[in-house]
Amino acid sequence: MKRFVRRPSPALVISCIALFSSLGGVSYGLATGVIDGREIKDRSITNKDFKKGTLRGNEAKPDGFGGGAIKESTLGTVPTASSVASTAVVSAPGALVRGRGVAAVARTAVGRYEVAFGGNVQGCVYVATVGDEGVAGPGNGQTAVGGSPTNANAVVIRTSNADGMRADRSFHVMVSC
Repeated sequence: MKRFVRRPSPALVISCIALFSSLGGVSYGLATGVIDGREIKDRSITNKDFKKGTLRGNEAKPDGFGGGAIKESTLGTVPTASSVASTAVVSAPGALVRGRGVAAVARTAVGRYEVAFGGNVQGCVYVATVGDEGVAGPGNGQTAVGGSPTNANAVVIRTSNADGMRADRSFHVMVSC
């Protein structure tokens, strides 16, 4: 007994290949994450299309969120910047040339000064540098600054010449709290 097997027509073969590739291509793209920005039409995705909490700030374009997107009632008060609380420019003999928040200046020894401010500066940052009190160029030498062991409102500055030997030098000091 002989069976007759009929071959499929070329149109049937082509249509089956097209069907399997179209169904398989979409599922392959979704499963492997191959779909990216090149396949998405511009302006076709809106905020409603994103799951809540998945859009982060670094993924948004600059100026992409307008003022209407910010709820002003959720904004807190902006703190004021204290910046530099106190400054002083002191001459080599130990006289205050100019400053802000300075209570007193004293030269306690050769190359050693104490600058007292209007409040406690123990938890602050101190910066000092050798510098001319006028408009001349920068001075030469070295400075070291630290909190005063006897006065919570003061800092101690030590100045020296370029060789490291203690010497009276004019300096600038800045205290930031």
